[in-house]
Amino acid sequence: MAGFDPEGVRVIACDIFGTTVDWYGGVAAQAAGVFAGVEVELDAGMFTNEWRDMYLPAMRRVREGEREWAYLDTLHRESLDALLESHGVAGKFDDAARARLVRAWHLLPAWPEAAAGLARLRRRYTLAALSNGGFALLTRLVKAAELPFDCIVSAELARSYKPGPEVYRTAARLLDVEPAEVLMVACHGWDIDGARAAGLRTAFVERPREKGPRRAADRAADTESDLAAGDFNALADLLGC
Repeated sequence: MAGFDPEGVRVIACDIFGTTVDWYGGVAAQAAGVFAGVEVELDAGMFTNEWRDMYLPAMRRVREGEREWAYLDTLHRESLDALLESHGVAGKFDDAARARLVRAWHLLPAWPEAAAGLARLRRRYTLAALSNGGFALLTRLVKAAELPFDCIVSAELARSYKPGPEVYRTAARLLDVEPAEVLMVACHGWDIDGARAAGLRTAFVERPREKGPRRAADRAADTESDLAAGDFNALADLLGC
């Protein structure tokens, strides 16, 4: 925390998938139900991680102009179709089953301390959800998980995806603050790196179970950030909230 002044921060922007909600547990549980309904035997946890592995490459193609802008649900659907094909089960899933799987990303459980920790941070700072999720997806997710954000800033508003700098700078512009007055909170090294490159301050929050039991999550020790905390309550402690 050396050299970091909490008084210089006006906005805390929080990543959502993994940092605030449990995408692995939430998607795997819903996928298991869909698989059972169509009588397909797939490891839902492994499938969820394989699907997530396609997330950053799909968004990179948009950022780098290889394809036109596409909403995250569209990217998730394209990745899902390819993944089902690769597992040889595409014929088992009709459009309704595929739509259910895509919409699993709209309803994910918050980490146990998230709502209380965010509420503490909100007492002192403007609290924004800053995510690659689409605006409709995030609105539904935040409402269902009862997360106390002041506003939602979707990458859709920048027509790009994190870690592209325009997403972080769009959040600062929309909230009428300088990038250095925004503290980006995330559990991913790539998100922290992108925010720092865009001029934001950064806080790494540890989520050791983010990728489930068979994969290692990103660690603060491997990431350069202004702050590091075990969860949102620990971050609130660091910031005096």
